[in-house]
Amino acid sequence: MAETKKDEASPLHVVVFPWLAFGHIIPFLELSEQLAKRGHFVTFVSAPRNLARLRPVVQEVRPRIRLAPLPLPRVEGLPAGAESTADVPPEKVELLKVAFDGLAAPFAAFLAVACAGVGTGEGHGRKPDWIVLDFAQHWLPPIADEHRVPCAAFFIFPAACVAFIGPKALNDAHPRSAAADFTVPPPWIPSPLSHLAYRGHEAEWIAGAWRPNASGVSDIARVWETTERCPLLVCRCSREVDGPLCALLGDLYGKPVLPSGLLAPHAAATSASSAAGADGRNDDDEETAGLMRWLDAQPGRSVLYVAFGSEAPLAPEHVRALALGLELAGVRFLWALRRPIGEQRPELPDGFEARARAAGRGLVRVGWVPQVRVLAHAAVGAFLTHAGWSSLVESFLFGHPLVMLPLFADQGLTARLMAARRVGLEVPWDGRSFGGEDVAATVRRVMVEEEGKALARNAREMQGVFWDTARQGRYIDELVEHLQRRRRREQDAPCT
Repeated sequence: MAETKKDEASPLHVVVFPWLAFGHIIPFLELSEQLAKRGHFVTFVSAPRNLARLRPVVQEVRPRIRLAPLPLPRVEGLPAGAESTADVPPEKVELLKVAFDGLAAPFAAFLAVACAGVGTGEGHGRKPDWIVLDFAQHWLPPIADEHRVPCAAFFIFPAACVAFIGPKALNDAHPRSAAADFTVPPPWIPSPLSHLAYRGHEAEWIAGAWRPNASGVSDIARVWETTERCPLLVCRCSREVDGPLCALLGDLYGKPVLPSGLLAPHAAATSASSAAGADGRNDDDEETAGLMRWLDAQPGRSVLYVAFGSEAPLAPEHVRALALGLELAGVRFLWALRRPIGEQRPELPDGFEARARAAGRGLVRVGWVPQVRVLAHAAVGAFLTHAGWSSLVESFLFGHPLVMLPLFADQGLTARLMAARRVGLEVPWDGRSFGGEDVAATVRRVMVEEEGKALARNAREMQGVFWDTARQGRYIDELVEHLQRRRRREQDAPCT
């Protein structure tokens, strides 16, 4: 008994391995830092350029987080040096999955070394206790089983998306394939959540995830196989935000599904809040310093921040409709506009930027923007977003109401839930597109009209939930306790 208690109390060594998208990599890093803050050791695996582009690991836990590069194999048609979804246009992401599947053998070799007793036998030299993987590595659990290392699948999506997908058995009983099948909730979703469904363009995208791609495997087949082979599932959710969906997940998947909490970047938010109103930082480039000075000159809560994440596929017609909408809305705005791959600048309507500058109303920044610092600035009053979960988590740390324009993946479901909570409004779509007039009307409802006051009030209440660090920390503590309790009995047996 004493040996068991000692083993449960000893630091874990967890291998963490996200999919090749920064919308996944960053939450996996946040989870890694939370584990390391509790004294555990993490080996964080990704492609070399992704690791080089990571934000710095929090200083206090750097010795306990080891970065382990696994180079991607070359794949015909995949641009040289492409290692993340941010490096390729949407139509080539399936080739990234082909390359990712090519990591099976290198990962098997990596794990064999990790399990061979190389090193001190402690910390990173200890045989891994767990592997935390993403949706895409359906090939990994059999490799881990050879070494008797248990796997936990970590879903960076909210509970609504994980519930909507559902396990294979339920999908076999209630097949879905056409886009129309996804415009209604599946039968296992409780009736109070009847709004939990995709619309138009979103449904077409999710239907595509049910079909095999260039890798020969559909995204959903990856999810099903991964969830079936892992004894533990972890979801980036919390009972305070996701409500009864958290408990529903365990019933649906027939195994433990633990909330990780929201994994909000509290350290970055605290740092940003102290720097946001300053005259700039010594490490700011000229363009970032100018952007922050422009915000400093704007009235409080008057600026609409516009951003669609690192990989949201904004078509040229979407960019033009957004520009028209921002101009018609008549509010101040800062637009962080992603540079299309292979192009210098996105195509904006003639004279749009010049008119915005002349009126002193708007600023367009093409390329990277320090998003958390912008959201922390007192001049920002609302956020026009694709409703990606990581972006919403950052926004709620500062209590901003939302103007939502979901594009793909989990974003539509997330937008439905946030609209139901009255923390924001969705821009209406007409089939595959939306109009500038609808953008303008939605922006004004949130930022100018009386309705926006209630939305802002609700968003500030949500802010309190996201800053409840004690409650969020307990989710991680509960996860760690589970990981320690479920160390395999074979942990001390020799690896094969």
